[in-house]
Amino acid sequence: QVRLVQSDGGSVQPGGSLRLSCVVSGYAASDNCVAWFRQPPGKAREGVAGIFRDSGAAYDADSVKGRFTISQDNYENTVDLQMNSLKPEDTAMYYCATAKCSVVNGFASAVATYWSEGARVTVSS
Repeated sequence: QVRLVQSDGGSVQPGGSLRLSCVVSGYAASDNCVAWFRQPPGKAREGVAGIFRDSGAAYDADSVKGRFTISQDNYENTVDLQMNSLKPEDTAMYYCATAKCSVVNGFASAVATYWSEGARVTVSS
């Protein structure tokens, strides 16, 4: 049975940092990546970043580029999201998911299969 266990979120001030971790116990046959998504209050869920299992190649959304970094440890089966220079607009529920990812002409997409329970990240002064 596939499980994704995510670390707790938290509350930070603008400009602060937070690290989210996701322990992945398995994948669907079609999954080739682990991706992070978020859902701001009152808004639709959006992709944040993804990392391909085999190559370690990563992508991220323009809204977090240069501030968030996704990484994986295949030995520990973890995928982390390091979030720096946090802004109030980063406030959201954050989820990790196993997914089928693709990058075509610089445009990344991820179709998620299994999800974590999510964790709330609040950025406020």
